[in-house]
Amino acid sequence: MDRRDLLKASLALGLSTVAGRVWAAPRADVRLLVVFLRGAYDAANVVIPTGSELYYRARPRIAVARPDPASPEASLPLDADWSLHPALRDTLHPLFAAGQLAFVPFAGTDDATRSHFQTQDTIELGQTFGPGRDYRSGFMARLAAELTRTRPIAFTEQRPLIFQGTAAGGKPVPNVGVARTGKPILDERQSRLIAAMYEGSPLAPSVQEGFRVRGEVFEAISAHRDQADRGAVSSKGFALAAERIGRLMREQFTLGFVDVGGWDTHVGQGGAKGYLANQLTDLGQGLAAFVREIGPGWNDTVVVVLSEFGRTFRENGGGGTDHGYGSAYWILGGSVRGGRIAGPQKRLDEGALFEHRDLPVLTNYRALLAGLLQRLYGLDRASLGRIFPGAAPADLGLV
Repeated sequence: MDRRDLLKASLALGLSTVAGRVWAAPRADVRLLVVFLRGAYDAANVVIPTGSELYYRARPRIAVARPDPASPEASLPLDADWSLHPALRDTLHPLFAAGQLAFVPFAGTDDATRSHFQTQDTIELGQTFGPGRDYRSGFMARLAAELTRTRPIAFTEQRPLIFQGTAAGGKPVPNVGVARTGKPILDERQSRLIAAMYEGSPLAPSVQEGFRVRGEVFEAISAHRDQADRGAVSSKGFALAAERIGRLMREQFTLGFVDVGGWDTHVGQGGAKGYLANQLTDLGQGLAAFVREIGPGWNDTVVVVLSEFGRTFRENGGGGTDHGYGSAYWILGGSVRGGRIAGPQKRLDEGALFEHRDLPVLTNYRALLAGLLQRLYGLDRASLGRIFPGAAPADLGLV
């Protein structure tokens, strides 16, 4: 029995029921980070269908070459039909080879509007697509309300829609930006004055909790910055933010969210090199920094990387891709059953494309995430129904 089987067995034996919910006692310290790639990344040039002839006909300028060990610009084989962008050679490909990263192609929503903002809202709300959605209730806030032993946070300047609502105990989920965190705008005296203004009001607990969390995060980041001044880790963009997130989730938080922008590649996207390749390099370095920083806790951590939708299967006249439909989700973690392409698949030819232009959606994101959360936390159907109303979980065996 290997380590993953032992983990699965301990999870199965450690379930206990409280107030109609199923809790996995040995998994009380499990960490979950959701990384949202805003702008709709081009999944077909990252998790590449190199077994498809149509891919190469549809992308004469931006396609990434089939695997070739002699070429540093060739894609990296994942299986007989799929390959990975070479920009992720040193960061994510080793995780895939170690069985700690799985890709789920043909994933997405039932929202086919191809609208950035609407589809981002659809994913963050986690509710049935259509009228009557509650914009005060994001699915990660509902998850935090079900998990009474977790500590959630959004690593963003503003509280995102995905964390709108309250966690366990009726508290709002705090948020703090970590990419450009410097000296707090308000000193301790000013913070006390503002807190006093809200004393006795319904907002008082939120104000006090916000100041407390920001103070904790600033202290943690300040201490780490002093240690990192020797230049051991890159300090730019997401790589720095992810390193800080790893430290904070290792020591304080167990449920997190961060978003990364810049994935709307209508013009000059590039193939093995270029704009998208540079974006992927930064993203891969950030995720690798997160893994290093979280250390042994990686065995109890899962990272989900997703985007609002994919992009057109055919390149456009500007050497880029336009708004599409189906995407590919990434599931990473020390105990993830990775090293594979998971979920339903189909061979990509003309007849397989959605509306003759996009990757289809074969795995609904709510079903995918519900199945993942069910396995990760041992949640019962009632809890899953509150997090993703009306969604049946799809168990892809990812953990």
